[in-house]
Amino acid sequence: MVFLWILSCFAFIGAAYGCGTPAIPPDISGYSDIVNGKEARPHSWPWQVSLQKCNGFHFCGGSLINQNWVVTAAHCPVRWSTRVVLGAHNLRSSTEDVQVIGVGKVFTHPEYNKTRRFNNDIQLIKLASPAQINRHVSPVCVAETRDNFPAGIMCMATGWGQTSDNGDQATRLQQAALPLLTDSECSRFFSSPITSKMICVGGNGACTCYGDSGGPLVCQKAGAWTLVGIMSFGGESCNPMKPRVNARVTALRAWIDRTIAAN
Repeated sequence: MVFLWILSCFAFIGAAYGCGTPAIPPDISGYSDIVNGKEARPHSWPWQVSLQKCNGFHFCGGSLINQNWVVTAAHCPVRWSTRVVLGAHNLRSSTEDVQVIGVGKVFTHPEYNKTRRFNNDIQLIKLASPAQINRHVSPVCVAETRDNFPAGIMCMATGWGQTSDNGDQATRLQQAALPLLTDSECSRFFSSPITSKMICVGGNGACTCYGDSGGPLVCQKAGAWTLVGIMSFGGESCNPMKPRVNARVTALRAWIDRTIAAN
């Protein structure tokens, strides 16, 4: 890539907090055997963002990719009044040392197409002020265009979405291990085609649900957690045996780089 500062995982941050390496390691004991979501170890996914309305209502997730930028799904209705909350675990807590930052600019992928099953479902938020990198807030690594994450590997999804189809949204951050699927495995569940800008996970008894949209799907690469998917859609219900579709970061990395470099 041309932009060395981007290739180095946005290495403006200090050496103490490299991308994809949480200061508080996540609990992934029994990693390959997890089939149901569970509460995450507090602050162990320090790039996780809660996008909230001005009244504090959480509506989407997101991922911090450097101290100035958050990535989320294009279908998440980000407004100038949106609160970008970093460093949270319990959204009902009044004592957590969270960072609440405003929206500076919003960039939606120009080819985002909601009518074609949310193709290019990605949007970048430039924060109104830089995030402060610390033990509870640090960026995720971002998959590069040439990376290959094969079907079958287990990756982690996190968010505060509903814990059942008709349930309430989670108040404490949840995590679940989900396997990557091939496009052909995934396409059996959806009437519209799975495009090259999409990657599918799940169908193993755990799933993301309403409120998880825009949040991270991360896989391990060379020991660092790497953003591979952005939660996009999964049909009309939160059936844990049905896959979920994510925006494929490797196919969208070039747009991320261009947008950040130009702004």
